[in-house]
Amino acid sequence: MRFQLTDDQRILKAGVRELLERRFGREALRAAVDAPGRLDRALWRALGDAGFFALRLPEADGGVGLGLPEAVLAFEEAGRALLPGPLVASHLAAATVPGAATGETVVTAVDGELVEWLEAADVVQGDTAGAVPLRSLDPLTPLHRTSPAASGRASCGVATLLTAAEQLGTAVRVGELAVQHARTREQFGQPIGAFQAVKHLCADLLVRAETARVAVYAAAVTADPADIAAARLLADEAAVRGARDCLQVHGGMGFTWEADVHLHLKRAWVRARRGGASTESEELLAARLAA
Repeated sequence: MRFQLTDDQRILKAGVRELLERRFGREALRAAVDAPGRLDRALWRALGDAGFFALRLPEADGGVGLGLPEAVLAFEEAGRALLPGPLVASHLAAATVPGAATGETVVTAVDGELVEWLEAADVVQGDTAGAVPLRSLDPLTPLHRTSPAASGRASCGVATLLTAAEQLGTAVRVGELAVQHARTREQFGQPIGAFQAVKHLCADLLVRAETARVAVYAAAVTADPADIAAARLLADEAAVRGARDCLQVHGGMGFTWEADVHLHLKRAWVRARRGGASTESEELLAARLAA
């Protein structure tokens, strides 16, 4: 099997990264952190213009006409950039909610007992009766909790995989940040990356990220529920453990508000609570193995 990206897929991935670096660089990221709960509508429409939400829509319906593997590549870049907003819900609604494909309409959805970006959304899929705001761990992901009676929406395989792709993007980014810091931060007259303990942390970051990448990319091709479950487990681990190890590499400065490492860790924790998370994926895999 060939798992190498095609030239068109590489161009797509690079194009999404370039767009996000231009429209949501570090200054925009920190501005969003300082204004929690506010969704940048201009950025959302720019994503729509670029075809982010309409990637899997047929060209006859005004979409880009690509498949799940290409959507995974785009969401990996979104995760790497810490792009805020109900990206998965809006992407999935592109075919059914007017304006979702173009970024004119922001769509969110109830996920179990939680719903992200409820107050900023134009359309909410699911019952939000009795929803109350929560103090979100991630300053870029406002949360509401719905009543237990209104919850229970089954997780969607595509949503689970796209979340795994976002987690993969985080795992890749924290690996980059850890290596960059290990190369430039000096102790005892040499870069800390020369010390064995730091080398091991950086190596583990790379191994987990690349293992998750193979699983996520493979699941995007097969779309098999068991493959998606395995990809989600590996991606969640790569993102959460990777961000924690990145924090270790940064030492005390990694815990400061000015550093970005804590933002990646908090987002990884919040994403890990979405549908298709560890318990659900483990149960699916166990059932497949027992069959």
